Amino acid sequence: MLHKIDHIGIAVQSIDAVIPFYRDQLGMKFLGSEEVAEQKVRVAMLCVGESKIELLEPTSPDSPVARFLEKSGQGIHHIAYEVEDINSAIAKLVSDGARMIDEKPRHGAHGTLIAFVHPKSSQGVLTELCQSAD
Repeated sequence: MLHKIDHIGIAVQSIDAVIPFYRDQLGMKFLGSEEVAEQKVRVAMLCVGESKIELLEPTSPDSPVARFLEKSGQGIHHIAYEVEDINSAIAKLVSDGARMIDEKPRHGAHGTLIAFVHPKSSQGVLTELCQSAD
């Protein structure tokens, strides 16, 4: 079902304030940023080798990322796994008894389809499934 870890999401107060650390100090390649209005978040993607880091900045005080920052502060928000067929992956998890935040895929950054598994079903880790636009 899973192909690889697609990215690690990190919640931040300000993308512009933290990009210099990842890009300039750690030497990660900046791939770009975009707003995902549906999720009330601005994202920036950086990579090192085959691994990616997704920075998440809330664009509204009522966004899930804003609530996360209020509760937990800046830090790791989720781990995302690439799947070939997101609908099949969701169906398998549901049939196996997993609690989903998204029982139907929604649009994510960079043209992906995404769905989140509730942390109560994934040992306390917010888990994202993502299917690339390719």
